[in-house]
Amino acid sequence: MITVSVDIIREVARLALHRAGVPEEHASEQLDLLLEADLRGVPSHGLLRLSRIIRRIENGVTDPHARGEHRWRREAFLAVDGQRGLGPVVANRAITSLIERAKVTGIAVAAIRNSNHIGMLGWYAERVAEHGLSIIALSTSEALVHPWGARKAMIGTNPIAIGVPTGGAPFMMDTATSVVSMGEIHDHANRRQPIPPHWALDENGNPTTDAAAAKKGAIAPFGQAKGYALGLGFELLVTSLAGAAIGRDVTGTLDDTTVCNKGDLFIVIDGPQRDLQVYLEALRALEPADGFPAVVIPGERGRACRDQRLKEGVPLAEEVWQQIQVLAGLGAAE
Repeated sequence: MITVSVDIIREVARLALHRAGVPEEHASEQLDLLLEADLRGVPSHGLLRLSRIIRRIENGVTDPHARGEHRWRREAFLAVDGQRGLGPVVANRAITSLIERAKVTGIAVAAIRNSNHIGMLGWYAERVAEHGLSIIALSTSEALVHPWGARKAMIGTNPIAIGVPTGGAPFMMDTATSVVSMGEIHDHANRRQPIPPHWALDENGNPTTDAAAAKKGAIAPFGQAKGYALGLGFELLVTSLAGAAIGRDVTGTLDDTTVCNKGDLFIVIDGPQRDLQVYLEALRALEPADGFPAVVIPGERGRACRDQRLKEGVPLAEEVWQQIQVLAGLGAAE
């Protein structure tokens, strides 16, 4: 691992995106999302994905200029054809429309298909909460998770994020319905580190601590049957509303050559505002259990990590940083 300043990362990664033909505004949105993940200690959704994003552009399965086509099917239901655009670009435009509509209708929903990987859902949830609205964000993925009691992958990691204004810093939680994301498996493989034995199965359906073997197998649902039930419920909800592919028919989130056909769903709510800080402070004031230094609110560790890394720099796998420099034309591939 090496540590690189945020300013240098921005300069080099932006150059890499520009060389791939990404317009400045779209490059900024894509880079902000990736960098935010690394700043918050979520490298699985960070800059390690940049090289794949650029290869997908080069292979013609991602259009760096597209912003998504909007069609209001109902007063508060927005159908979005992503036109194969960059995930954050399509998602941000949809959310902007939802914020405006929800202020009129009270609630607004966007179902997105034909887009690309939208990254860390919490990034969008926090943005909406900072505007004083609440949000539930859902997304699907390729079939990476085995149903509880099965040995093969059949459903997506299918994350959920929730953002709520609190009267202070917004509440934001973001979690997959799998034990980990496949991006985290890839991150361990890149760093040649083993994974815990309960994370995944290999391609033969056996538990493994080898991250490379797990990439070919299946991730476990979190909470056993409960995570499986939630993941399946989200998959059915998102795919039915977005008209996206489902299960093993989903492609394009982990490869360079196939069109991404998963779905995304945003539900934005403009309701009565309430100061929730007293309750959150009561949670923080609870006596921690043995082995815990304090009780924290979801999202707070990520914010603290972000503040530290903005000052000290961002740890990156050396291989990832070398790839970015090559893509920016600043180094030669070995």
